[in-house]
Amino acid sequence: MFKTIVLAATASAIALPALAEEWDVSLWGKRRAFTEHVEKLAELVSEKTGGEFTLNISYGGLSGERENLDGISIGAFEMAQFCAGYHPDKNPSLTVLELPFLGVETLEEEREISQAVYASDAVRDDLARWNATALMPSPLPQYNLVGKGAVPSSLADLSGLSVRATGGIGDAMAELGATPTSMSATEVRQAMDSGVVQAVSFAPHAHMSFGTADAADWWTTNLNPGTVNCPVVVNTDALNGLSDAHREALLGSVDEALDYYVQYYNDETMAAWGPLLQENGIAEVSFDPDNLADLKARVAEPAAAAWVEENSARGIDAQGLLDMVQTMAAEQ
Repeated sequence: MFKTIVLAATASAIALPALAEEWDVSLWGKRRAFTEHVEKLAELVSEKTGGEFTLNISYGGLSGERENLDGISIGAFEMAQFCAGYHPDKNPSLTVLELPFLGVETLEEEREISQAVYASDAVRDDLARWNATALMPSPLPQYNLVGKGAVPSSLADLSGLSVRATGGIGDAMAELGATPTSMSATEVRQAMDSGVVQAVSFAPHAHMSFGTADAADWWTTNLNPGTVNCPVVVNTDALNGLSDAHREALLGSVDEALDYYVQYYNDETMAAWGPLLQENGIAEVSFDPDNLADLKARVAEPAAAAWVEENSARGIDAQGLLDMVQTMAAEQ
């Protein structure tokens, strides 16, 4: 659904009529730290094109979050955000960034490594099956748990809990004897209230945005099992169909939008997180570093080896992707 609107020329005009272009953008939930780079991108693109190129952002009005990649593939909208862990079989190459305990510590590192992975032939070919091109990542910090009920005093106390966790984070939870459950962010608060899950793995912004911090009794400060990877992608045909000036305005605004996003997350979201925990009386749980190191040793290497085996069988250069990510993480 690619939209080009002809702006009528005045009777005295000699030049060809100008062309305005509009794109629909499918997000979910509500505006929050997780979407600030998309909001900033829309602002920059409009400014640079004098309002001739518009990104119309919709929060759930175009598609469910688990169907955003499908919508991109058929041109139902031109831009969308999704998380690889929602449907790993649809985007197996991206799930390398969701492996547990990769050692990525900051948003800046997550951004740099994600952009390198997105530029690889493996990811380009993978997303091409959906007529999609990766535009930019949504860098997220390491996930941790909020939970209801008895406050855990050790990793062993997480055994038996039903935990909302996807990707490699789920692998770590399973190793601890918990039961990982995959569900979209918009479903989590209800699942927590009803007791379907006793703990939820999110980044701080999501705990605030989706209300889990308002229902929690405890929060793990240093579990840090990994994160999820949530790219913003565009329909490849729509990207190729843009005028040269509008394509340059879009692609040339990505780094500025990401700079804004990282600063916003660090300065606004994390600054609000600590006071919110105190205001809600949430107990902060820190686990023994030696026990965490043991968990990493038990989870990280087997999960990576299984990922390489599974995705090499798909014809993906899985070992090459893993080597890239691990090398870049070690160099940070």
